[in-house]
Amino acid sequence: MKPFGYRYPVDVADAVRSVAGDPAAVFLAGGTNLVDHLKLGIVAPDLVVSVGGLLSAEIEELDAGGLRIGAGVSNSALAADRRVRERFPVLSRALLSGASGQLRNMATTGGNPLQRTRCVYFQDVTTPCNKREPGSGCSAIGGWTRNHAILGASEHCIAVHPSDMAVAMAALDARVRVLGPDGERTIPFVGLHRLPGDAPERDTVLGHGELITAIDLPAQPIARRSTYRKVRDRASYAFALVSVAAALEVEDGVITDARVAFGGVAHAPWRAYRAEEALRGSVASDLSYRSAADRELADARPAEGLGGGNAFKIPLLRRTLTATLRDLAREDAR
Repeated sequence: MKPFGYRYPVDVADAVRSVAGDPAAVFLAGGTNLVDHLKLGIVAPDLVVSVGGLLSAEIEELDAGGLRIGAGVSNSALAADRRVRERFPVLSRALLSGASGQLRNMATTGGNPLQRTRCVYFQDVTTPCNKREPGSGCSAIGGWTRNHAILGASEHCIAVHPSDMAVAMAALDARVRVLGPDGERTIPFVGLHRLPGDAPERDTVLGHGELITAIDLPAQPIARRSTYRKVRDRASYAFALVSVAAALEVEDGVITDARVAFGGVAHAPWRAYRAEEALRGSVASDLSYRSAADRELADARPAEGLGGGNAFKIPLLRRTLTATLRDLAREDAR
């Protein structure tokens, strides 16, 4: 590990100034992602600026039942909050699907969505990786691709975003509050992450020195009828092969509204707008659910590679969405 300076600022504004003033500085919150990458030599900052204890760890009420979640709220505390479990169950279930209890106790609301989009090659510094070293090549293309993207990938990167929480936030139309050297701004959660394009080293639209201070969840009656389903290779402590965050509203057997987002399939949490459009006004049936999945997956491009590639993700995601929506429709009918 390369030696680095460490600073504990007096407040959030001081932290932002410290990082913004040094192009080789980074923020440290819970450290569940950054510390691993420091040890592996994936990142080598000159300065680490700690924001632990500076960011709000409160969950505040907003108008009409919305919530403002401080960036310092731990994943465990957020998943356990009664208001989250009752009003936004998809978020609580997504959080409990991620990592381990120990990591959830440390991981923060602000840090979780900023964990690196990555694959095994990104974490192996002996292999070329455009995310670590732009222009060096993508070892995943033609390599081990089982866990990789089928949507929104590019010739430069096919890694997928690992966060479960972020998939739920995308489905819930969350908004991200950010403080940077130029002041405050708010970003739609679905606009926070970016697809790889020709700059896969950039996971988000945040500028250097910008820090997430809170995430707002708008009040949505449909969110009370929501859930998260994650398919993975083992029962715990594994990234999703595919996942679905969904909310459904059904009246007299017809879908009146839907929210859907996918995980494990793209460089960013994938809001399934095409699937939502197909669902609205459709009869609540397996046929409608499969048709909605097919519409969203029309542009899916599986990656070939060692071990058979990842084409299996297309039927797997179709079945996962169908099962998730079927369960929600049954709940809505009770």
